Amino acid sequence: MRRGGGGGRRLPKSSLAPSTASDRTPLLDPHVLHPRNLDLAFSRRDSDAASLCSSRPSSIGTGPSLAGPVTNFSDRASQAAAIRVVNAYLAPAVSLRAPLPSAKDIIAAFRHLLERVDFPLQGSFEDDLLIFLRLLGCPYKLARSALKAPGTPHSWPPLLSVLYWLTLLARTREEVDASSSAFDDVSNDLMLYVTNSYSLYLSGDDGSVASLDEEYSSKARAHAEAAVESSQALEKEAQDLEVKRTKLTSGPSRLEALQAEEAAFTADVQKFEEVVKSWTAKIQEKKESLVRLEKELEAKAMDRQQIAAENEELVKKVDAQVVNVRDVDRMQREMLAVENDNAKLENGKAILEEKGWELDAAVVAKLEEIEGLVDQCNQAFRKLKPGVDFQYVLNPNGSSPVELLGASYKTIMKPALNSLADETRRISVSKHDESVDLEKQSQRNAKILAEKKNRISICQAKYDEVVALLDSQDLEIRNHVSRCEADARQMKYELEKKDQHLSTIEKEVEEFLKNSEKRLEDAKQESDEETQMCARELLKLIDSVTEYKEFMEASICGMKKELYEAIDDISSLPSKVASAS
Repeated sequence: MRRGGGGGRRLPKSSLAPSTASDRTPLLDPHVLHPRNLDLAFSRRDSDAASLCSSRPSSIGTGPSLAGPVTNFSDRASQAAAIRVVNAYLAPAVSLRAPLPSAKDIIAAFRHLLERVDFPLQGSFEDDLLIFLRLLGCPYKLARSALKAPGTPHSWPPLLSVLYWLTLLARTREEVDASSSAFDDVSNDLMLYVTNSYSLYLSGDDGSVASLDEEYSSKARAHAEAAVESSQALEKEAQDLEVKRTKLTSGPSRLEALQAEEAAFTADVQKFEEVVKSWTAKIQEKKESLVRLEKELEAKAMDRQQIAAENEELVKKVDAQVVNVRDVDRMQREMLAVENDNAKLENGKAILEEKGWELDAAVVAKLEEIEGLVDQCNQAFRKLKPGVDFQYVLNPNGSSPVELLGASYKTIMKPALNSLADETRRISVSKHDESVDLEKQSQRNAKILAEKKNRISICQAKYDEVVALLDSQDLEIRNHVSRCEADARQMKYELEKKDQHLSTIEKEVEEFLKNSEKRLEDAKQESDEETQMCARELLKLIDSVTEYKEFMEASICGMKKELYEAIDDISSLPSKVASAS
């Protein structure tokens, strides 16, 4: 029941006036105002509600959303867009799953939206929702059958249209509250001060009036000082942003630094490629010299084999010939010459082996140097962080630069370096954009600072006007003391009458609460009885299923027995036919 004029259901208070303003208005203080002002306050809220409900349904029904207003809910695309808008507003409390949410989620969404617009649910949910939509002039028609079965496909489009409309209504209400809260706070503080001062003056409490004046003056001074401090903080922030912008514009830009770093990286990559090419050429030369030495060694081995074969032939010839003293001497001299030649060949072989060992040691040292260079190259490549997992792997058994280092660096490393260069250029461009955004932000802060200064000057002018108004009101109050005392007595009488009326209303509310609790207990008892009845029916059904299962098992056993007897008869039929013939 409403406290103001007229009975009926209470309209959503927060959508008609800001909650902060309604809590802080002096018209709701029973110790200050007389009943006529109370009636004026509540009738004003009722008139505001009526004007809002009569003038704004169409604008709310087709208000803007995040992706434009949705007016047709018959196709899937419009339904998906409306569901996104509703989910964005209700998240994370409720989430509707497309294309057809469950009935539980739909009812929860309606309840949550009604809570957002401060509409109490006193009776059944369907009745309260339909009354609320009719009072606010909802442009979409919603039948009671759709609320009875909300999860069906034919009832979902009208339910979605109403959900979408309620979402826009709640969002518009919050925006109106946010935009008007600051002005209402200032005006309500001033009205509260004027009303309390007037009331204390009527009661003859001059000390309280003076203390109230001093308190309000101190609050106004504190508010002005806070505004000055905020403006000074904004000025300091603007100066800091200006210094930061100056640093960014005076020194080398991020783009230039990244370009220099990119040039250094490019030079390092070129040097690295040159070192790789030089060492690849040196390794190729060493391999060629090693191949030549191996060929010489093979030639020496073949010569030795030929000499050994010739020696065997000579020994055979000597054994076949008749030996005399001179032949023996000659053969000894030839043998000495051959031994000398063999000794020379052994010395040459030893020298060649030593050279081969030296070449092997040199090759091993060069391979170690190449491995060190490969490690350095891999470390430098990891420092670059190109985004690919690539490393040089040395193949000591390779016979060419491609086999030794591999050819994958041409297909992996070079594209990665190119992409790294592109990424560096992109980062430089983004940093330049950030500097431009910072400059724009500093300009916006300067504008905000100027607006704050203008607002402070406006507040000072309003404060002067309020002081002048208070002086004029004090003069007027002194001239109308006698009439105000009579009005005060009348106000006291009417206020007592209102208190009695409120006490009767509270008793009615308590009685209604008790009746509601009793109905709730009755409903719980009925639900328990229905649950027990369903359980008994379920047990009966289980017993009947068990009996039917036993009957079917007996029937199947009988059929199996008859089948076996028929099989036996069929199997014995040939023997019977044979015996009969």
